Amino acid sequence: MRIAFDYQIFTIHEYGGISRYAYEVASRLALLDGLDVSVISPVYINQYLKCAPEELNIIGVRLPRLPRTGRIYRSISSGLSRPLLNLYSPDIVHETYYTNTNNSPKSAKTILTVYDMVHERFAQDFSRYDTTTRDKAIAIERADHVICISESTRNDLVSILGINPSKTTVVQLGFNLTIEAEHVEKLSNLVRPILLYVGGRHGYKNFNALLQAYATSNFLIKEFDLVCFGGGEFTPMEKAFHRDYHIPVDRIRQVSGSDALLAQYYKSASVFIYPSLYEGFGIPPLEAMSFGCPVVASNVSSIPEVVGDAAELVDPYDPGQITDSIERLVLDENLRNSMITRGRDRVKLFSWDRCAIETLGVYQKEMNL
Repeated sequence: MRIAFDYQIFTIHEYGGISRYAYEVASRLALLDGLDVSVISPVYINQYLKCAPEELNIIGVRLPRLPRTGRIYRSISSGLSRPLLNLYSPDIVHETYYTNTNNSPKSAKTILTVYDMVHERFAQDFSRYDTTTRDKAIAIERADHVICISESTRNDLVSILGINPSKTTVVQLGFNLTIEAEHVEKLSNLVRPILLYVGGRHGYKNFNALLQAYATSNFLIKEFDLVCFGGGEFTPMEKAFHRDYHIPVDRIRQVSGSDALLAQYYKSASVFIYPSLYEGFGIPPLEAMSFGCPVVASNVSSIPEVVGDAAELVDPYDPGQITDSIERLVLDENLRNSMITRGRDRVKLFSWDRCAIETLGVYQKEMNL
């Protein structure tokens, strides 16, 4: 079987969850007997592909990410993809994001992964010029089969777009930071214990609820720093919120860095908090669990499906619940140890190997193999 992963996410992301997913699945499939697997991306900026096994064919050229080059790179890759795919003649084309352009040969089956329906559920958080909702609907209609990364995502897809459930299959994600927990040292330069938040802080990510939860606890303010990993530097508006909530400037900070540094923060944190209002899957809680960090997470969308009973689940619209759960985890040693143990058991259910094998099963079903 000849399998081609298309250019889309590899021209958009240097790093990131979706490109990690596509890379991990493609890399593992390439190692299986009887499969010829390629990433066909005439131009790409993705850094994961630098580590691809030699069995995975990378058809394209990696260029540096420069200001205002994104649209140019995507246009080049889109224009060259059709002739390259026709030349490669795949049995399966796996589209890695949403485009209204059909580049697949007529003889190939098209598989599309849908990661979430956040643009449809939280349209107010996105620019009115964002075409994701339109492009996604076109791509879904065009696809022979749709992979959803959680039952929650599939339910949203079916209810919002009216897609026949038989056209969909749930394949949950794996996760890894490519770093073994036992090889990670805790941070040695912490002034106080830390509470950890990871990723973007805009809109549906609901970071403001965490700020309220933290700011209303004299105990947490006194004893813990709040660290935000990734998501860019605090904006002037965010800094204004910090002042409005009377959070001392030395108690909250933003940091960025490599997976290795993120692993150290996971291992050092007293609690990881994930207050999002919506996620298609949600890998960070699993990452935290893998490093022995107890988790407070929202009880909405796919998050309970992912974390199971291995996290303190809270109503993300109620900052008081977030405060109470954080305080319980840092004060109740028995609860804390129980959550750490459950978390380490929970992460064993998710792997990229399993994700790749189940994805192959979707291909085989479409090929009637």
